[in-house]
Amino acid sequence: MSEAPSTTPVCYRHPKRETQLACTRCERPICIDCKVDASVGFQCKECVKKGNKGVRPARTAFGGSRVGQLGYACQAIIAVNVLFLIASTILGGPKALAGAPGGWFGLLGSPTPVTEWGEVLGYAYYLNGELHGIANGEWYRLVTAMFINYGAVHMLLNMSLVATLGRYLERQLGPARFLALYLLAGLGGNVAAYVIQPQNQGSAGASTATYGLVIAAIVINKRLSLDAGPIIPLLITNIIFTLSVPQVSVPGHFGGLAAGAAAAAALAYARIPHRTGKQVAGCSVVLVVILAAALLRTSVLLS
Repeated sequence: MSEAPSTTPVCYRHPKRETQLACTRCERPICIDCKVDASVGFQCKECVKKGNKGVRPARTAFGGSRVGQLGYACQAIIAVNVLFLIASTILGGPKALAGAPGGWFGLLGSPTPVTEWGEVLGYAYYLNGELHGIANGEWYRLVTAMFINYGAVHMLLNMSLVATLGRYLERQLGPARFLALYLLAGLGGNVAAYVIQPQNQGSAGASTATYGLVIAAIVINKRLSLDAGPIIPLLITNIIFTLSVPQVSVPGHFGGLAAGAAAAAALAYARIPHRTGKQVAGCSVVLVVILAAALLRTSVLLS
């Protein structure tokens, strides 16, 4: 009786390649191009993919996604601010960038149709006789005002904080939690301006949100037992700036600080288990308080 000749194993993914290697997980033969180094031996690419599916993605100390290290949320915020400034320049002319009389020693841009459309405004008649304002149903102003700046200098000052403190906070919180913080701070500042400022006085700027970032960075560092000392002078400088420079919305800046501190505390001090649920609940409470203040102000203006 004759015996069949022995055959050399071939790679299961490349049948024409002979090999002496085998996957330590599924034991199928694999070639050099298909092997992936493992803690013991080699694994094939399919087994590696199956193993990765069962591994939970890495999270930050506050439960956020590590995608925040890429800074996509901050880039999106800066892009929206730039687009609004471009629109203001197109519709308002070169003076929209700088040179308005008075504001910030003449460095602020002039009002434009874009700023008039999106700024915080309580309840007022325009020169053409039209009635505008949040109390007149233009609730979008509470959001758009945090993305509209009066000129290039105004925008650059605010976006510099987004590019520095914002990127730091996005790395720590992840993009979703960072955006929640940013929007709540901006909304809180805009509502404070709506509630306290005269009803016919407009205001806008990303500083309602960026002031929230300053206090949030301090809260986050305290929670991580990191030194918040380098940020304290920035906070003090911003407060002095707010109180000493004319035509700055004091309620807007301090409202952003308060809302940013509250949102940051809700995100930083929620503990597992059910940390995400607690963070959502905490931020929801902040949102409800902000909206309640806006509704109360509206009822007063319309009464």
